[in-house]
Amino acid sequence: MPAEAPSSGEAAEPGAPRERRRRRGRARARTEALLHTLKRSRRVKANDRERNRMHHLNAALDELRSVLPTFPDDTKLTKIETLRFAYNYIWALSETLRLA
Repeated sequence: MPAEAPSSGEAAEPGAPRERRRRRGRARARTEALLHTLKRSRRVKANDRERNRMHHLNAALDELRSVLPTFPDDTKLTKIETLRFAYNYIWALSETLRLA
């Protein structure tokens, strides 16, 4: 019985080099330097997005702090303290409305 011929993507022998596949679309072989530059660019963009996200979060927390009643005006609540205080304050106001 004759041996079957290998299909287009398989090599004839286990150790034989495989046939190169053609790349489709815009993909192309990239050099080490290009990959390094691309990774650095992506990291810079990701850092910028994270920095902007934190600026927006901090601005929102500052706005929240401005409407919460605090006793010493010079005391700045931490992020978690602000969120916990806001939760408790809203709960207390809801209970006051419920009982009134």
